[in-house]
Amino acid sequence: MKNSLKSKGFTLIEVLVSLVILAISLLALAGLMTTTTKNNSVGGRLTEAATLAQDKLEELRAIPWDSIPLNQASDAPESRPGIQYQRTWVVRLNPTNADIKEIEINIRWTETASHSLRFFSALSR
Repeated sequence: MKNSLKSKGFTLIEVLVSLVILAISLLALAGLMTTTTKNNSVGGRLTEAATLAQDKLEELRAIPWDSIPLNQASDAPESRPGIQYQRTWVVRLNPTNADIKEIEINIRWTETASHSLRFFSALSR
């Protein structure tokens, strides 16, 4: 009988306290997972927008310098479902050097809020 009174182990209260601590930490991890998933999605859209701008810049670079039109244009490139990107670009001569054409590319899209990226580049003869 004396051995059973001196047995070592966890009491019910100790087990309940440890379960409460575990539950709180798991809830914090669940919140972190949703934030991480959302940030990953936003990063993917930023990468896609940058890729669309780079595609247009490479397309303009492939045109002979004298044939690059000095104008403003826009299009709506294909993208992942759920997001529609609007791409505009302007090509103009550099005001101080006629051998340089400046290119400005803007990408806009709307998720829960409106987003945009702007890229600048210059091409010379």
